Amino acid sequence: MSKQSRRPNREEIKRQRKEKKEAQKALRERQRSEGLGVPAQFSPVNRRCDFKSTEEEREARLDAVAQQLRVFRSQWPILLKRLSRIPDPRNAKKVKYRLTLLMIYGILSFVYQMASRREANREMTRPVFMENLRRLFPELEELPHHDTLMRLLSKIEVNQIERCHMDLVREMMRKKKFSRYLIHSCYPIAIDGTQKFALDVLWSEECLGREVRRGGDSGMQYYVYVLEANLVFRNGMSLPLMSEFLSYTEGDTEADRQDCELRAFRRLAQRLKAEFPRLAVLLLLDGLYPNGPLIELCRNNHWQFMIVLQDTSLPSVWEEYEGLRKLEPEKNHLHRTWGNRRQHFQWVNEIEYGYGPNGRKKQIVHVVVCKESWEEVEDSGKVVTKHSRHAWISSEPLDRWNVHERCNGGARHRWGIESGFLVEKRHGYQYEHCFSYNWNAMKGYHYLMRLGHLLNVLTQYCEGLFERVREMGVRGFIRFIRETLSGPWFDSSWGQEDLNVPVQLRLV
Repeated sequence: MSKQSRRPNREEIKRQRKEKKEAQKALRERQRSEGLGVPAQFSPVNRRCDFKSTEEEREARLDAVAQQLRVFRSQWPILLKRLSRIPDPRNAKKVKYRLTLLMIYGILSFVYQMASRREANREMTRPVFMENLRRLFPELEELPHHDTLMRLLSKIEVNQIERCHMDLVREMMRKKKFSRYLIHSCYPIAIDGTQKFALDVLWSEECLGREVRRGGDSGMQYYVYVLEANLVFRNGMSLPLMSEFLSYTEGDTEADRQDCELRAFRRLAQRLKAEFPRLAVLLLLDGLYPNGPLIELCRNNHWQFMIVLQDTSLPSVWEEYEGLRKLEPEKNHLHRTWGNRRQHFQWVNEIEYGYGPNGRKKQIVHVVVCKESWEEVEDSGKVVTKHSRHAWISSEPLDRWNVHERCNGGARHRWGIESGFLVEKRHGYQYEHCFSYNWNAMKGYHYLMRLGHLLNVLTQYCEGLFERVREMGVRGFIRFIRETLSGPWFDSSWGQEDLNVPVQLRLV
């Protein structure tokens, strides 16, 4: 006798899906009645095209291009002025394309998300695309072959490209474009490392190496690793800021010890302090970084920090926290709601942390633990309560009036740099593509990519385009602009007024 199948049939599946939707609706209504926020969904709209005629579509396309052009033009004078200062090592008598033209060409290839040098050669040099680009950017008299840009990047000091990036961000800070997103008057900067790409061939001396096993065999794999710094704001805006490449030559080559993320952090911190010597900074760091020398470095630079404290990190600090929090059970507590989550904060200030030989060096740190719960609907339609726990080391003492701002407004938004990695790797910027097997040129393309990403993020959060980008999605909007430039949507007089009118960047 055969056993009865436990696999649900079609009617059972429909019933489960209906019960789940009803349970989700009931949960949202109950959360609203209890004063809990319902998480907003910003996915692209799922409907047919709104355009009723060709003329309506033309107006929408040209308006989107004009709005994007205003964002670019607001940054163009600073960018062109800074790019023109980069020393050009080429023979002046044999130069056909100016250095600024090549740099703009490289930036725009990432703005419009060309997947490779070959695609940029093929797509951006089409007659219609070139004509429309010249209409928007008169600096582009003629587009070169992308190999010309690669040869230039292999010779110039590519760190100067990142200096141009710094000048753009510094000017926006000077004009207080980000003032509404600061955390207690500090700029939140997240720092984290990520792998760029890996190969089985040692194609450059600077590549890091590791032994990997494939089946029963083992072999060497060589990879590029980058430590990135991003400005991460509470509204979800994550702006690329600075990159530090890990290099085998920066390690202890005599002892065959490679470069590491903590060593790269010191180099990045030194450069960040040199670029912004008086900037009020709040560093947001993950669980790799809670250690005495790094905390001392941040304090010497007059930087605030919020560092993830894992359960296995700094046992002496955890021991002090557990002991002191029991002495004052009624103090240093805060219950609040954040969105649809109920949170309980508990903190202990003035914990002495000893490190170095025999613990002679001391640092005073402050520890906060957040326990939270929220409700979700499972596939079966059952409402379940989920829990999570987060802990951080703070550079500043915590109290009822700043714990929410530092934890929810600052530390919790460290995920912004992780989202930035996802966007650059999977959403069109080709972070994991090499572009050149020359180490210097590879770094140059990376800096150009980060500049292009910066311009697109500013476009995404500008007042004139925010709603349109939210409807189309970021990639859909970029594709919309690229298709507009690829087609004959422009008339002969379009664009002249946009090139001559002063523009101002306004962020939402």
